[in-house]
Amino acid sequence: MKTHHFTCIKCPLSCQVELIEDTGTVLEIKGWTCNQGEQYALDEFSNPLRMLTTTIRVTEGILPVVPVRSRAPLPKSLIPDCVSVLSTTEIEAPVMCGQIICCNILDTGVDIIASRDLERRP
Repeated sequence: MKTHHFTCIKCPLSCQVELIEDTGTVLEIKGWTCNQGEQYALDEFSNPLRMLTTTIRVTEGILPVVPVRSRAPLPKSLIPDCVSVLSTTEIEAPVMCGQIICCNILDTGVDIIASRDLERRP
């Protein structure tokens, strides 16, 4: 048996949740105050998701980079690969906030979008 500890972030209580598993089977979850804590621990154990925020290079822009983010959470295990893809991505200014920078990154169904406008250099 193995015990995993999570700090739930679903509500302001920040419960310290403990998940006990044996060879991938969840045996017990304890320490949660609301049902969100129980579900959070299950999700973190089985398929943790994270939002991705980073920057990409921009040519002809008033700044050399623009901040970007995932439109939805991505599998945590794919974050390094997504960052690697985006590190070689370069777009040309102007850039509009919400503009799709990378469609369906790594076949996840999640788009990477610009987080701000960036004007073209005069």
